[in-house]
Amino acid sequence: MTAPERQASFSLALVFALRMLGLFLVLPVFMLEARQYPGGDDVALVGMAMGAYGLTQAFMQMPLGLASDRFGRKRVIVLGLALFALGSGVAAWAPTVKWLLVGRALQGAGAISAAVTALLADLTRDEVRTKGMALIGASIGLMFALSLVLAPPLAGALGLPGVFGLTLLLALAGMAVVLYWTPPEPASNTTAPRGRLRDVLWHGSLWRLNLGVFVLHAVQLAMWMAVPAMLTQAGLPAASHWQVYLPAVLGSFVFMGGLFALERRGYLGWVLRAAVALLLVVQAGFLWQASGTLSLWALGGWLFLFFVSFNILEASQPSLVSRLAPVASRGAALGVYNTLQSVGFFVGGALGGWVVKFGGSQALFVLCGLAVFVWLVLGWGLKVPPPVAKVVPAAPGDLSPATH
Repeated sequence: MTAPERQASFSLALVFALRMLGLFLVLPVFMLEARQYPGGDDVALVGMAMGAYGLTQAFMQMPLGLASDRFGRKRVIVLGLALFALGSGVAAWAPTVKWLLVGRALQGAGAISAAVTALLADLTRDEVRTKGMALIGASIGLMFALSLVLAPPLAGALGLPGVFGLTLLLALAGMAVVLYWTPPEPASNTTAPRGRLRDVLWHGSLWRLNLGVFVLHAVQLAMWMAVPAMLTQAGLPAASHWQVYLPAVLGSFVFMGGLFALERRGYLGWVLRAAVALLLVVQAGFLWQASGTLSLWALGGWLFLFFVSFNILEASQPSLVSRLAPVASRGAALGVYNTLQSVGFFVGGALGGWVVKFGGSQALFVLCGLAVFVWLVLGWGLKVPPPVAKVVPAAPGDLSPATH
């Protein structure tokens, strides 16, 4: 990576990290803390407040992705973070569960994932873009593990209003990073002719990737309907679950270097297929654990393999979307991609909870395995284009242009 590419990658990964930490800090404590509010005895209403974020985010990913194509990435990112901060402020002030619902819905309306990944694609070359996406994926995994450690003591000291107040400050910090550290975006973002949404809606290869991100995040959230209870049944108290999650997440990052080496050699397509196949094996492993005596070491091992697969797919799939999409419609393509990601979160949580309630954890892992198998079959034919090297004009005295 060049220095500007490193600056773009690290700054945008930090924006993602600050936003996701604000989200993740709320998740482990929301259901318990919200019961103390007026209306908190209505479990359905509390659940709606919890899930409102995902629904509004799913609705707003595509419009904000299109807006970033037309009006510029940075403007949309700052607007989205401002909406997230506003929602955090409303939730911190909220006197009832209904106002918590309003705050969560406003948080979700600040859906900046498409604009951030599109800006990273604008500021990096094809051959190094997966590294930048991997930094974003790593930041999400780290913030998830960190939130499991920090959320309970923070909620105990500050209460739910204090946690939402902290998410507001994190959003403001993200805005500062975008405005003062992230490199300027290309002028063509606001001056070039814009593509059409239908240019990406009927693109076969993009839909294979859209299917992939839907299944990946549906399975991820559905798994969490059963895995925490399995860890507890294996003898690990809930407050200590981070002792399994954190090493599994950190250990999985070791494999990212191999991903970049194989991508440079033209094997990215096979790496993707192997990662999906590994995810299928992981579902079989959890099914085996759920069917017999639970082992804490085995659960930790399967979680480690899950995060290996998850991180590889989180890094490579959006990189491929940006490479396959028409440049003028890159924000729209990533908007559709992130919409399917958000819908996957919603479906995974809703369907996963229902399956565990009526069929148990074994039925859950069977269903997750079937979904991953369908993804593996339908996505097998994905064509991975070679990276396009950018040509730099020759310096005086050079005999030929240089590529880098």
